[in-house]
Amino acid sequence: MRRPWIVGVSGASGTPYAASVLRALLAAGEDVDLVVSRASRLTLLDETGHPFRDAHWRDDLRRWLSRGADGDAEAYGVTVGSPSADTDAVPVAVFGPGLGAPAGDVGGGSGGSGGSGGGSGGTVRYWSAGDLAAGPSSGSYPARGMVVVPASTASVAGIALGLSKDLLQRAASVTLKERRPLVVAVRETPLNGRTLGHLVDLDAAGAVVLPASPAFYAGAVHIRDLVDFVAGRALDAMGVPHTLYRRWKGELGGAQGQS
Repeated sequence: MRRPWIVGVSGASGTPYAASVLRALLAAGEDVDLVVSRASRLTLLDETGHPFRDAHWRDDLRRWLSRGADGDAEAYGVTVGSPSADTDAVPVAVFGPGLGAPAGDVGGGSGGSGGSGGGSGGTVRYWSAGDLAAGPSSGSYPARGMVVVPASTASVAGIALGLSKDLLQRAASVTLKERRPLVVAVRETPLNGRTLGHLVDLDAAGAVVLPASPAFYAGAVHIRDLVDFVAGRALDAMGVPHTLYRRWKGELGGAQGQS
């Protein structure tokens, strides 16, 4: 049975973080259910120069995931297959920096085969943010958990208060009530007291609050390195293997020696 990770993309700046998480999940053979909020479509248009449309989501997804954080339109190889008859999910294969080389043709996802290199990939099913009858809106829908990346302060408030104003917020509320992993990669600075209170409430409810705050000990040289560090920490919280960044090994200056 297909058990995807739900990836919610809110309107906060930081769409490269979402793209990195999506690529790494697919490269690891994980299946994904994607929810792109209405506000995030404006952010995607601003940060990539391209729209994200319900009727053309497969083409728009391929273009988005192909784009590197530095603006290179073809930094990654992305192949999107045809949807399956039973789930409407499409197989997606990705390869490129930090993901390894493709191991085969595009095929169906394994729902969590592990590994971290590019290969046959997983599958993506797209749900419109306004579809409150979508699968992820119900606790009986099989899912591994959810990551909201980037998470705006509005989405943080909506999830913490249980507003369920759109599918992203509803899916996150369902994830919490079903005691599944929820990672909230908040991307805002500075933070006011109200937002900090919402984040404390999410932590108390069992979510992992993960600020989109890159570190430099891993030997970052390019923008991609900073983006991939945050994405990698989100995947760590989700328990998904990856090779997006160099891990600390207890050696001062170790990353510089490997650059």
